[in-house]
Amino acid sequence: MAFSDQIIDALRAKDGQTDRELTDRLKSRADHPSQANQYCRRMASAGAIKRLSDPASGTIRNWIGDAPIVTQRAEPIPTSDESDGLSEDEVKAAIKTWLENDGWTVEVAWGRERGVDIIAQRGQERWLIEAKGCGSRQAMRVNYFIAMLGELLQRMDDPDARYSIALPDMKQFRGLWDRLPELAKQRVQVTALFVGPDGKVYPNPSEDI
Repeated sequence: MAFSDQIIDALRAKDGQTDRELTDRLKSRADHPSQANQYCRRMASAGAIKRLSDPASGTIRNWIGDAPIVTQRAEPIPTSDESDGLSEDEVKAAIKTWLENDGWTVEVAWGRERGVDIIAQRGQERWLIEAKGCGSRQAMRVNYFIAMLGELLQRMDDPDARYSIALPDMKQFRGLWDRLPELAKQRVQVTALFVGPDGKVYPNPSEDI
């Protein structure tokens, strides 16, 4: 069952749940609520559910029926480029799910946590991944791209590990990756993972996970 359908079923069972509550119910308490947040925001934009702020707590809740809230203040809809791309934590959540579905054990540094963004382990295999979100300006994305390559290079202390960068699947990020010389990619053995707005991961070049 699609995750969006699971959200609808969960709200039918108990309407007005937060992203955190939906994550606890559909995933686990250990999972970050960014995936639920991503899906619920898109479902709200499509009119499938409502995301409203509870004035008593300021918490955003998700509804499929009438919301029993006195002042129904809708969650602000992101503007500019931020509405068209994923946040860094949403990219991390998508990569985590993609890897776990193929048998990897995944550790994620959420938010501003220090350390490698994603460390995946499967048997003797080890995979280190640096992730970035969409940013709000073209210049910011160029800086993101350069910075994450630098961060990844500084972490290359395991000759047997894989190393990748993970980015929202956007034309500018694709272009930046394509313009990186093939010789540089081959010498440092770095690959790219692109995450679509639906959370689907597109390895480039193709990764045998």
